[in-house]
Amino acid sequence: MLEIFKEAYYYLDLLIGFSSPFLFCFLYKTGRIEKFVWHFFWIGVLVGLTWEIPIFVLSGESTSVPIVTWTRPLIAHYLVFMISHSLWDGLIFVTGVWLVYRICRKPFFQHFRWSEMLVLLIWGQASELLVELSSTLNDGWAFIQYWWNPVIFQFNGHNITWLMQIVWAAASVGYYVLLLKLKPKYN
Repeated sequence: MLEIFKEAYYYLDLLIGFSSPFLFCFLYKTGRIEKFVWHFFWIGVLVGLTWEIPIFVLSGESTSVPIVTWTRPLIAHYLVFMISHSLWDGLIFVTGVWLVYRICRKPFFQHFRWSEMLVLLIWGQASELLVELSSTLNDGWAFIQYWWNPVIFQFNGHNITWLMQIVWAAASVGYYVLLLKLKPKYN
């Protein structure tokens, strides 16, 4: 059973990534999400591109310092996966916004509140770790150890490293700052 999921892993990766804009468009057009959520999905995609571009470009061709290793060959060009993963990033960020709406008290994103930032930080860290664990479990990709990307632990014979944990911590704080600056303009 696990072998079947491993074969489908890249397909599911692309399906979820590329279907997320259509999902958010539908939710916005039917009034199920606010305009700012639709916009912040795309802002999350752009924030995600800040690390997806270097990771995929450096790892997609023969370079002296690849960041990831593809355990199994990709089913499409690496740039297709770069775009899909950026769409995933937008989905993950907006899921963090949804969690803030479910866990914290109103008003949301009006001024700095530790509770809101902690929800985004914890969600960012947990989701990043889940993505890495799912990839290594399914022999998709794994991050390469360098002095600037030390290993936290091994899972399924692959490295789980610090680089993306640090990136998602910084990105969660940056995304929160953007929410605080821009959300009031939607009120």
